Amino acid sequence: MSKVAPLRKKEISALRNDRKFGTDGIRGPVTSTMNPLFVTKLGWAAGCVLKEEGITKVLIGKDTRISGYMFESALQAGFISSGMDVTLLGPMPTPGVSYLANSNNQVGLVISASHNLFEDNGIKFFNKDGQKFSEELEKRIESKLTEEMTAVDSINLGKASRLNDAQGRYIEFCKSSFTDLDLNGLSILLDCANGATYSVAPKVFEELGAAVKTISASPDGININQNCGSTNPDNLKEAMSGDDYDLGIAFDGDGDRILIVSSDGEVLDGDDILYVLSSELKEDAGVVGTLMTNKSLEIHFKNLGIQFKRADVGDKYVLQELLDNSWQLGGEPSGHIICLDTSPTGDAIIAALKFLSAIKNQEFSVKKSLEGFRKFPQTLINLKVDNPNKIIINDSFWSKVTDVESSLGETGRVLIRPSGTEPLIRIMVESEDSTKSENLCNSLAELALKI
Repeated sequence: MSKVAPLRKKEISALRNDRKFGTDGIRGPVTSTMNPLFVTKLGWAAGCVLKEEGITKVLIGKDTRISGYMFESALQAGFISSGMDVTLLGPMPTPGVSYLANSNNQVGLVISASHNLFEDNGIKFFNKDGQKFSEELEKRIESKLTEEMTAVDSINLGKASRLNDAQGRYIEFCKSSFTDLDLNGLSILLDCANGATYSVAPKVFEELGAAVKTISASPDGININQNCGSTNPDNLKEAMSGDDYDLGIAFDGDGDRILIVSSDGEVLDGDDILYVLSSELKEDAGVVGTLMTNKSLEIHFKNLGIQFKRADVGDKYVLQELLDNSWQLGGEPSGHIICLDTSPTGDAIIAALKFLSAIKNQEFSVKKSLEGFRKFPQTLINLKVDNPNKIIINDSFWSKVTDVESSLGETGRVLIRPSGTEPLIRIMVESEDSTKSENLCNSLAELALKI
């Protein structure tokens, strides 16, 4: 049955809370939500709260969007005013900052709006273990933001420094995690989304032996995620056509999401990748998906005796479920893949290397690796609305949702949820019949637009 009804109360509650933090840090337009004054105060507030925890140093990385320079300075000023020392990493994939936080026993921040276009920016926070901040810590920072900002005495101000070999350290980490992976003879096309992986990813795959070419690897501050990367796989498909590539790999702007394109143009999402990676799991293992995970994958795991649980949408919820169950593998259809045996957070480069390691005994054939797996058709519509809450609590809309659920029975699902990072309501219908799922989803979207 659908997960709609159990989620309704929780989703309404989330929408009514005036919170700065969403499902993945803080994010918004540079011209409004994410302005320099707010980011400076955010650095100060976070610094004050972290000092209460005995933390005195913070690492700051960023992706390639033009506003990153501005926010790097703003965060630096805010943290220093609270008495925190700052180490600037420069352009780094988000999981690279997570790795450095974990390996240096320091807190890490990433200035990034992930897969959004350059007009937006945001901040992601990692603790000393390289994992996303807890909700409790986020709430404490939000509470501090309501107070007046006051700098510490001059003698207690923090200092700033720069780590010049940050990218090199992350590259070596990725390579050293796969010492038995020989990519000689493999031809790969990388779509770097004009983002944070542009100089890191090619070196990792080349130094493991692959013949690598890149597209969208020339960031100018404005072209990040623009018609490229994991949110636009058609760009990679088109670039691969007519050339003899074994596969293509698309990252998002900050390098924590991945999609894979086979040599014949098939696009593999996070569910496909989890299917392949699950072949490496040991007995009694478990996998965490989300409310968006395809039902066919759940059935596959059940048939294999692999435990499976669904978390709320958002990689931090997947991570928490993994930790609670002492499991190692989880992810989302959007391409967040978490492999806790290697990395403490979702890491697109690590996930790609894991994928290649899993199919190496099949001569790196993507097609062979997916034999026997057929996903149920899903139709997902993202509606941009002023007030998602208004739709979700509307009785006539909910009555229609109930009717759709009844028509699907046990052969499909309905999911209604607000975005945690954008003013959107997401409507998803899944069924064995693609036409049926599309028609039902469209009918729900049409009703939502009238409310």
